[in-house]
Amino acid sequence: MRILIAEDSVLLRAGLERLLADAGHTLLPSVSTAEDLLRSVAADRPDLAIVDVRMPPTFTDEGIRAAVLLRSGAGPALPVLVLSQYVEERYAAELIAGASGSLGYLLKDRVADVSDFLEAVTAVGSGQTVLDPEVVAQIVIRSRRSDELAGLTAREREALQLMAEGRSNSSIAGRMHVTEGSVEKFISSIFGKLGLSAEESGNRRVLAVLKYLGADSRA
Repeated sequence: MRILIAEDSVLLRAGLERLLADAGHTLLPSVSTAEDLLRSVAADRPDLAIVDVRMPPTFTDEGIRAAVLLRSGAGPALPVLVLSQYVEERYAAELIAGASGSLGYLLKDRVADVSDFLEAVTAVGSGQTVLDPEVVAQIVIRSRRSDELAGLTAREREALQLMAEGRSNSSIAGRMHVTEGSVEKFISSIFGKLGLSAEESGNRRVLAVLKYLGADSRA
C-alpha cells in the first residue's frame, strides 16, 4: 500500500516509517500538520492515511478533524487509521457513526505488538474496521451521558446550568423567576433522571454538575 503518515513527533514518525517500509509498504512523504495532510491526500491519493489526533498549531483536535473531512468527502472514503494517545470522543463518535469500513482508531500506549499494528494497517487498508476497545468504551459512556441529559426538560437544564455556576437554590429561583419550592422540584427531578440515588445525597449536586459539564464540553 501507499501510506501517508501525519504525525508531528519526529521519533514516532521515523519509527512508523521504518516498520511500514520493512513490511513492504510504500511511504509517501510524511507530514506534521493537518493542513499538510489534506494537501498531500489531494495531491498524492494515498491508499491509507495514518493520522495523529493532536497536531500543530494548537495540539487539540486538528488531526482527527482532518480525518473526519477525509472520510466525509464525495466518492469512496479514504482508509484512515487514527493512532493517538487520546480518545477524542466527539470526533471519534462522528468517524465511527459514518464509517462503512476502512477505519481504525488505536491508542498508542496500547499497541504493544508490532505484528498486531501491522495487521491493523492491512485490515483498515483492505476495508475493515479496527477499533481499540477503550475507544469504544469511552464513546459508549459519552453516548449514555448525553442520553441522560436529553431527558431533561428545558427548565431542568436551565436549573442545572445555574447549579453549575455555583448558585444556591434561592439564587436559582431568582434567576428563573420561580419559588424555591419549584427549584427543589426541578433539582429532585434532575437527580432522578440522572440516576443519582438518595444514598448519594451528600454528593448528588456535585455529581449532577459533573455530568452536565462532562457532556456539555463535548457537545
